[in-house]
Amino acid sequence: MRKVLLVVDFQKDFVDGALGFPGAEALEGPICRRIERAREEGWEVYFTFDTHHKDYLETQEGRRLPTPHCIAGTPGWALYGRVAQMQRPEDLCFCKGALGSRELLLYLIDHPVQEIELCGLVSNMCVLSNAVLCKAALPECRVAVNGALTRSFDPALHDKAMDVLRGAQIDVLEG
Repeated sequence: MRKVLLVVDFQKDFVDGALGFPGAEALEGPICRRIERAREEGWEVYFTFDTHHKDYLETQEGRRLPTPHCIAGTPGWALYGRVAQMQRPEDLCFCKGALGSRELLLYLIDHPVQEIELCGLVSNMCVLSNAVLCKAALPECRVAVNGALTRSFDPALHDKAMDVLRGAQIDVLEG
């Protein structure tokens, strides 16, 4: 039974860079421990990377969120802190230019798993989007978001996102 831990966009720009916010750095240790436990239990670990280019401000997202971030090849694009050291060559990585990863969706359709747990940043944006895509790709898969291992720059939006996930039949874990 294949299980996946999906670490969403735990990148420098979302922690202490262009779009960083207080409290994001506190997820580093708990996410590292969750990755370790997942590996011990035989889970696969996947990562998504928000990936933009110099033309970011000309994109739809750039017009709606006009703060350049996660520009490919810059320090802000890299995984944050010890999470970067947790990444292994065999881990699948999905670079995405939008909130949700189309490549992840297509990969899961062709490579189904029984369970996916998501953590990372930002809860009401990329975590929510990718959780919904996982559920769309694999309707019978248990999809869960670890609410203790994700945050938002706006706690009210985080809480709303968790409610939306529950409504989409995605489990919200608290630990």
